[in-house]
Amino acid sequence: MINKKIIFQVIGLLLIIEGFFLGISSLVSLYYHGPDFYALMITTGICVFTGIGLRLATHNAEKNINKREGYIIVSLVWVVFSLFGALPFIISGAIPSYTDAFFETISGFTTTGASILNDIESIPKGLLFWRSLTQWLGGMGIIVLSIAILPIFGIGGMQLFVAEVPGPTPDKLHPRVKETAKRLWGIYVLFTLAEIILLKIGGMSWFDAVNHSFTTMATGGYSTKQASIADPSFSPFIHYVIIVFMFIAGTNFTLSYFALHLKFRKVFKNEEFRYYLGFVILFTVIISLALWHFNGSSPEKSFRDSLFQVVSIITTTGFATADYLQWMPFVIVMLFALMFFGGSAGSTGGSIKIVRITLLLKNSYQELKRIIHPNAVIPVRISGKSVPTQIISNILAFVVFYMLISIVSTIVISSLGYDIETSLGAVAATLGNIGPGIGLVGPAQNYAHIPDFGKWFLSFLMLIGRLELFTVLILFSPAFWKK
Repeated sequence: MINKKIIFQVIGLLLIIEGFFLGISSLVSLYYHGPDFYALMITTGICVFTGIGLRLATHNAEKNINKREGYIIVSLVWVVFSLFGALPFIISGAIPSYTDAFFETISGFTTTGASILNDIESIPKGLLFWRSLTQWLGGMGIIVLSIAILPIFGIGGMQLFVAEVPGPTPDKLHPRVKETAKRLWGIYVLFTLAEIILLKIGGMSWFDAVNHSFTTMATGGYSTKQASIADPSFSPFIHYVIIVFMFIAGTNFTLSYFALHLKFRKVFKNEEFRYYLGFVILFTVIISLALWHFNGSSPEKSFRDSLFQVVSIITTTGFATADYLQWMPFVIVMLFALMFFGGSAGSTGGSIKIVRITLLLKNSYQELKRIIHPNAVIPVRISGKSVPTQIISNILAFVVFYMLISIVSTIVISSLGYDIETSLGAVAATLGNIGPGIGLVGPAQNYAHIPDFGKWFLSFLMLIGRLELFTVLILFSPAFWKK
């Protein structure tokens, strides 16, 4: 039987945490004398009092989270956080439509970066900070944060860790999941602070440096500028700093931990990392040569623009320094293909993930050998280790589901009257948590023109994409609810 009380108790605790971060955003608004201060404070109060109410109402809950409770909590918390997190936009009047406010907020928490704002600079600074903060919190995962806190209340967090951490298998840096969460967050905070300092040195204001560092490390892509990183006030130095940190954010955080401890051999021995680096180099070289030859751009600018867009898309960050839809058709197709790659497992990136693509390619190649030698046992290996058949089956199922959902969703969006390019782009960008796509949702445009039904539908795609499909889809299985 599902332990409903513990579900509401955890949701209550997480709402209190959300209220805390809303309170920080209200202080930012107060510092800048923003008109959004009261909207943020009211929402802070709503979150905190609702959270306290849920905890008091479930104080006698059994302190036990099993797999089913873990999946329900993880799926619910992103929705609940977005429902409450949208309130400051509504109360302040910055986004009058609740559908638009919810879309903007869940796009933040899922680190998608798809926006409906047509004049970002007109939004008060407190709300812009909250908007960026939603991505920073969603990047490493609200649940990973919570499992460092839940043991204090006698609630085990391993089932939440398994349900939330991206990738085929969660990497643990320590036998105790609480210590793993602390170390992951420590690395995350360290890189965020480093980027803030470098962006400030590059000429950004403190406010812009903090916001862009939040959304870079989360591979989210929200900017405080309507033109994103293409804003003329941002120098090439800033572009390169963001490229480096996008690449780091798309790397498995376990490898970042090893790199910080100067264990570089472990980093380069990791086959997924080598494929990730190889894909970035390959696509960057091809696209930069194409831009240099056909567009007449300087070699440095061609290299910088191509590297920026390749890293931004493969890590599912979604920042832009150029409107890539103005580039050659074959380059646009290559960038669209990159939307299905994603970052490394154990990173803040979305989409399919490099490790799945790598193992899928390896298994396909091994299948050719098995046809020739039907009696031979030919395992699939990565980084020198044999991969269990169960994981290969899981990856095959994931990719099939991913493609099937993409096809059905493209049909749904096209039924709203959009052309195939826009429909494909919107689905790939939201399911992969990328943000800008192709067609009418490209980097120079946004999602404001999508009708309400389309926004709610795409919001659902953001959710299932962020939680790696199975976490949400399993809730629709009758077997899940059986005793």
